[in-house]
Amino acid sequence: MIKLLVIIMVNFLGVASVWASDGGPIPLKHASINLADKAALYRGAETFLAQCATCHSAEYMRYGRVATDLHLTATQANGLLPPHLKLGDEMVGFMPNDYAKAVFGTVPPDLTLIARVKGADWLYTYLTSFYADPAKRWGVNNAVFPGVNMPDVFAALQGVPEPEFTSVKLPDGTSEQRLIGIKAPLVPGSMTPAEFDTLVRDLVGYMVYMAEPAKMQRMNYGPYVLGFILLFTLLMFLLKKEYWRDIKSTIRSE
Repeated sequence: MIKLLVIIMVNFLGVASVWASDGGPIPLKHASINLADKAALYRGAETFLAQCATCHSAEYMRYGRVATDLHLTATQANGLLPPHLKLGDEMVGFMPNDYAKAVFGTVPPDLTLIARVKGADWLYTYLTSFYADPAKRWGVNNAVFPGVNMPDVFAALQGVPEPEFTSVKLPDGTSEQRLIGIKAPLVPGSMTPAEFDTLVRDLVGYMVYMAEPAKMQRMNYGPYVLGFILLFTLLMFLLKKEYWRDIKSTIRSE
């Protein structure tokens, strides 16, 4: 039994170390997501369809589900819809697969479940960590996902930050330049840093919702479930006292 516990702990620590190092050369930033803020989720949905859906799909989510869960008006729901789609349709990508393969060499992945795979902090840090790298195909690289084959779709909004490197000595006596962070953009984008931060947080919040829509229902039902458990516990405690009162009375009479 002890050996089994040791094996489980070793495996857990190994997985935890992988998760901790998944952020690349810079630590992950915390994304404060509030799934109860439906206005922010709606803004995130708008950003997703305007910036992400041009290449990526979200085939496990339907427009109608978004409209229902976020309590959108008919005008808001129709505003999310592309002209040729209906509320019952899936959020398919707008870029044909053959064209995507020709441009990127592969079809961009579906993003429906990406928040469950990577986590909100990873997504938030990734989307805010592109930096200028003239050696790359799109002129940018990413501090969280080095070598990613994706252009910085937010460059016009954020600007293109400059990287910050430090020289690190290697065991063989040589040295190499390692990324330790990114600086503010030399040429600012059309948004202020606070505005861009809000836009990315709203987008990540929507992607967290999209990855697990039932979480919103669980959050709504949670207080009622806990209240029922507390009430049931109290009733069982009172019932137990009543049973033991009868048992003690019977013992005394004997």
